[in-house]
Amino acid sequence: MLDDVIEQPTVVTDGLDHLHELREFARAELPALQKRQIALEERLRELLIPRDPNDEKNVILEIRAGTGGDEASLFAGELLRMYTRYAQEHGWKVETLSLSDTGLGGVKEVIALISGRGAYSRLKFEGGVHRVQRVPATEASGRIHTSAVTVAVMPEADEVEVKINEEKDLRIDVMRASGPGGQSVNTTDSAVRITHLPTGMVIVCRDEKSQHKNKARALKILRARLLEKARSEQEAKIAEVRRSMVGTGDRSERIRTYNFPQSRVTDHRINLTIHRLDQVLDGALDPVIDALAAHERQSGLSAGAEVSR
Repeated sequence: MLDDVIEQPTVVTDGLDHLHELREFARAELPALQKRQIALEERLRELLIPRDPNDEKNVILEIRAGTGGDEASLFAGELLRMYTRYAQEHGWKVETLSLSDTGLGGVKEVIALISGRGAYSRLKFEGGVHRVQRVPATEASGRIHTSAVTVAVMPEADEVEVKINEEKDLRIDVMRASGPGGQSVNTTDSAVRITHLPTGMVIVCRDEKSQHKNKARALKILRARLLEKARSEQEAKIAEVRRSMVGTGDRSERIRTYNFPQSRVTDHRINLTIHRLDQVLDGALDPVIDALAAHERQSGLSAGAEVSR
């Protein structure tokens, strides 16, 4: 009995030591747990941001030479190559729907279908004016010229999304396709021009020898443009409402500059500069697109926080 009384303080001391160890362990774990809590809360807020319903769709990509003459056409061709390489790196398929080239390696206008999971979620940031600064090969004095190319990125529209009444809404004209002499494409009326009467949109496809294929391509492009028109009108309404709530500043139409003398690519929307021009033009666009996607997510989080106040 006496021995039990004598040993009791030792048992109490061991218990206190154990509690002290637990307290120190918890104190050591707290910083990591707090960081994890912050990360989980941010991830939860991201999941609450409405997802773009078009993210998983294929892309209708339109590239057109703007100001700058032949130099703009040459750069349009380089942008087409850049997006083609980027698509290949992601396992997407690229199909040219319509092409008007200059014969000197340049492109006046090209429309392409990029098919693959998540294509629109990545390429949707590319729409806008792309500016190039470099010394043209024909410039004897070595002066830097500035040219511009416009890029339009539209989700491919499903037939159920854009309803077209071919009898009432469309005027379809068949024309003699033009091309180098001797080709069979010259001997048939295979080119197709579709006019969407309600909007006045005109689509011409002449690249295929089959009238049926040209019509199908023209309708594909028309549906994408009609869907983009509807989306733009809806986004304009949403932007107007948001401006009235939180305000916004004017933003230049130019989204990106490719400066060859400095081997620099600058995205003006997020003030991002990368000094790896050759790699970007070879399809290494992920660093730029990742930054733009992160900025979009952050903007969504900020907008959600403003609405919840």
